[in-house]
Amino acid sequence: MKTALITGANRSIGLETAKQLSAKGVFIYLGSRNLENGEKAVETLKEQGFQNIKAIEIDVTNPESILKAKNMVENEQGKLDILINNAGILGNTPQQASDFSIQEIQTIFDTNFFGVISVTQAFLDLLKKSDSPRISNITSGLGSLTLHSDPSWKYYNIKTAGYGTSKAALNAYTIVLAYELKDLPFKVNVIDPGYTATDFNAHSGPGSVESAASFIIKHTLTDDQAPTGQYYSNDIEDETGISPW
Repeated sequence: MKTALITGANRSIGLETAKQLSAKGVFIYLGSRNLENGEKAVETLKEQGFQNIKAIEIDVTNPESILKAKNMVENEQGKLDILINNAGILGNTPQQASDFSIQEIQTIFDTNFFGVISVTQAFLDLLKKSDSPRISNITSGLGSLTLHSDPSWKYYNIKTAGYGTSKAALNAYTIVLAYELKDLPFKVNVIDPGYTATDFNAHSGPGSVESAASFIIKHTLTDDQAPTGQYYSNDIEDETGISPW
């Protein structure tokens, strides 16, 4: 049985991803900043018939929390097959470049960028013990510099000085990480689940959590010939799902 850790998985897209991956026979560590919230989510899933899920406390901005989670996975599993860096925050809006608080930008980056790096680096040794390690960094279409520069893009007018820039930085980091691991069996990609109706955006998105989770899993449970260092988006309307950077 493969083992996966999903950060920020006690609700919305993360929770649905845990549910769908579990249904495919993967053991899930359901990451939650608050353990009680994670355990409540697991209890609900178990009531629905899912047994191979365990809540794990992990605050991606807290090194001690990350290390504790890493030690738990190591002691219980000895390795990790799949890391889905899903935890993220939007921050306050609007986010104008001219006056959005630097402190608020730093807070967003602490979770969306530095948090991903911290978790990835902590779990890398356990991932290297897997025969087919996968790292999926959950990004956004708002992280695409190419699309942001195209006035015809449907989300062209949605500019965020903190959130979008943090995702662009995450995309850049993923390229570097994928290159570093290219000679190992890793597949390291960024995946945009699309504009999805969640608590994150006051349910304003047109997409469903089911579709978002399915898209993430499609580009995570990949074979040995699959690309690495790629940017996939559920909002790209062609069969490749590949987004411009």
